[in-house]
Amino acid sequence: MRLVIQRVTDASVTVDGQTVGAIGRGLLVFIGIAGDDTRAAADKYIRKLLNLRIFQDESGKTNLSLKDVDGQLLLVSQFTLYADCRKGNRPSFIQAGAPEMAEELYHYIVEQCRREIPVVQTGIFGAEMQIALTNDGPFTIVLDEHLFG
Repeated sequence: MRLVIQRVTDASVTVDGQTVGAIGRGLLVFIGIAGDDTRAAADKYIRKLLNLRIFQDESGKTNLSLKDVDGQLLLVSQFTLYADCRKGNRPSFIQAGAPEMAEELYHYIVEQCRREIPVVQTGIFGAEMQIALTNDGPFTIVLDEHLFG
């Protein structure tokens, strides 16, 4: 599993000219799911995501979590996070999870986050999406099985 987490002041997802998800202050999270990912792995990533202390406290230190600031979540599936560009110029995506499995796990992640965060918006799995965001900081973190054991 691979998450790209961006602290934002606002973000939205548009599909076919229609906004399907939008948030204010919070986190835009791109979620890549590998073929061997499980719910247990997702639970680990969800705990880390929801408890990351990357929002500023009253002293300006990144000391507060999404929950602490009543932040919102925008979760977007993105299989291209598993692009392998080592050979040639055309990326390979063979490490990405099969669509059926990845979609089920993506929806699991969304539902688990909704249990703890009041505002959770999403893109549409498998759709061609346009993402708009204002990155706050900028502040971007990557959680990856190789960096986050």
